[in-house]
Amino acid sequence: MFQVKRKEIEWGGRKLVLETGKVARQATGSVMVTYGETMVLCTVVAERSPKPDLDFFPLTVNYQEKYFAAGKIPGGFFKREGRPADSETLTSRLIDRPVRPLFAPGFKNETQIICTVLQHDLENEPDVAAMVGASAALTISGLPFMGPLGGCRVGMVDGEYVLNPTRQQMPDSRLDLVVAGTVDAVMMVESEADELSEDEMLGAVMFGHKAYQEVIDAIIDLAETAAKEPWAPPPPLYTDSLMEQISGIARDDLAAAYTIREKTARQDAVSAAKQKVKDALAEHEEGRQAVGAALKDLEKNIVRNGILDTGKRIDGRDTRTVRPIECEVGILPRAHGSALFTRGETQALVVTTLGTGQDEQIIDALAGESREHFMLHYNFPPYSVGETSFRLGPGRREIGHGKLAWRAVHPLMPSKTEFPYTIRIVSEVTESNGSSSMATVCGTSLAMMDAGVPLRRPVSGIAMGLILEGDRHAVLSDILGDEDHLGDMDFKVAGTSKGVTSLQMDIKIAGITEEIMKTALGQANEGRAHILDCMSKAISAGREELKETAPRISVIKVPTDKIRDVIGTGGKVIREITEVTGCKIDIDDDGTVKVASSDGDAAQKALDWIHSIVAEPEPGAVYKGKVVKIMDFGAFVNFFGSRDGLVHVSEMQEGRTEKVTDVVNEGDEVYVKLLEVDDRGKVRLSMRYVDQETGIEKEGVEPLPQRERSGGGDRRPRRRD
Repeated sequence: MFQVKRKEIEWGGRKLVLETGKVARQATGSVMVTYGETMVLCTVVAERSPKPDLDFFPLTVNYQEKYFAAGKIPGGFFKREGRPADSETLTSRLIDRPVRPLFAPGFKNETQIICTVLQHDLENEPDVAAMVGASAALTISGLPFMGPLGGCRVGMVDGEYVLNPTRQQMPDSRLDLVVAGTVDAVMMVESEADELSEDEMLGAVMFGHKAYQEVIDAIIDLAETAAKEPWAPPPPLYTDSLMEQISGIARDDLAAAYTIREKTARQDAVSAAKQKVKDALAEHEEGRQAVGAALKDLEKNIVRNGILDTGKRIDGRDTRTVRPIECEVGILPRAHGSALFTRGETQALVVTTLGTGQDEQIIDALAGESREHFMLHYNFPPYSVGETSFRLGPGRREIGHGKLAWRAVHPLMPSKTEFPYTIRIVSEVTESNGSSSMATVCGTSLAMMDAGVPLRRPVSGIAMGLILEGDRHAVLSDILGDEDHLGDMDFKVAGTSKGVTSLQMDIKIAGITEEIMKTALGQANEGRAHILDCMSKAISAGREELKETAPRISVIKVPTDKIRDVIGTGGKVIREITEVTGCKIDIDDDGTVKVASSDGDAAQKALDWIHSIVAEPEPGAVYKGKVVKIMDFGAFVNFFGSRDGLVHVSEMQEGRTEKVTDVVNEGDEVYVKLLEVDDRGKVRLSMRYVDQETGIEKEGVEPLPQRERSGGGDRRPRRRD
């Protein structure tokens, strides 16, 4: 019934198995990938005919994790998988980015890749397996895919590169890098690093490039026995004669438009030139798509060759110069921290909000539930590029750019012990003309320092571009949106004065060489240093004091056997403390208690309250208390949290006291000295040792003889809940 084809190799100390012919046989291509005991089903389906009137390749990648893969039932009311989690969206993008450039130009058939995690061994991450499986499914599908593609994860443990580190190894790794590419070149890099040098980052990329070659060989071996008949290649996008016509109509106008430095005016001039062509060739026999494709290639030719020929870019800069930078902090006075970072025509308004442990994000994933105390959310409203659009939730691009900025800053974050706050960053991109994600990195660093977050060091980011034509190439620092659109590479590097913290690379051609990457990293280092210098003029380290509007978190440690007393039956005690003081209180299982409030007096009141519950009063110390009950033989005084003690009538003042109410009444506040707590818990207090006006202990007061302390003094004090 089944015609199973299988390829198995040893890779990174574990078995990698590629199998096709048994599951999802109606898909255009289907491969089951097993790595260790993690299993991912990867399928690709393409429509037989192209979508009419499309000027882009309609490719969709969906990576999805099924909870049964880890023996779990989803939480929530519906108990089934819902909208993709951010991690699933990020993995979908991770697969899409290197795959998309490898399809033949002109292929416009709607194509969907679905990678489903069926089993997770909680040791080997499924994202790399999904990438490998997607490449294998495309290779055997017969689609015009110029692969195969390989990919792997690279870690660094004890100074050595590690291929596909396990989940248990990752906490000890200074690097988390995913690299993908073909036999000849690297196509995509995504990484987070602990301030590694440029040479170490480049070494990791090349280590990964070499490591996935055997995966590419395995996919080729599988395709030799399982590949379907190749599809007919897509026809040429346009003829040479059409390009000649368009060039004659618009070349001069486009060339003039791309000498305009201001973005909006340049876009208007480019649009006018394009409209001139569309009007002239509205009835051309090759159709609207062909005209559009030829126009785009003409644009690329003008811009790219202009840069290579003159060394000057669209806005007049040379290849290494960064656009003018303006940095401002504290732009929103009541925010806990804020910054406005402007670089040329790209601008990000970044805001830091400090919260408590109750504000941590709870993440339910296959590997189990976890809590995240550092969140970074990136928003790209349409007005940032002068457009209108229907606003829904964050799209894939916004989630991806936010995660890139998160990776860049995360290695510099203080520990929760050092800074016990939940931190949320929101970056609102208010203008965009190239690399708003790197503007977010810079703005995040500034906004967190403005909020008083003790970052290890400031971090900056820069986007590099590439123009590659034959043997000629130019690496561009701080690329514009048009240079990104018409260029061959988007190479983003973030880091500190000590090293790289994040590297992301996307290639639109068949890959780039090690030498070009080395040049880009070196040039990016210069740009990052310049940007850091500009940022330091606004702020260079975290503020010593938090803003008045920010919560103050005080941390104390209580004995674990006292946690129950602080919480109380059904949470009664801690609820009373929060209601009376207005503070937020978090208690960890190890006895760490965090009290948060923007009111210092309220926080101190809550701390004193908790201290009184868990601490024991000290004999000989003076306390301020409140009379809670009058008896014939004395008064009970609440003097230490919920602790009451007896002031015998003989201890109320010097000399004889005829009647207790001659000295105190219920509700009076008095100063008392703790004389004794006996083995049975009985508490004896005295007022006569203390000056009731000042609360200072008197000198020379003699203790009473034993006989004068008789009466009700043996009554056990009350403990109030």
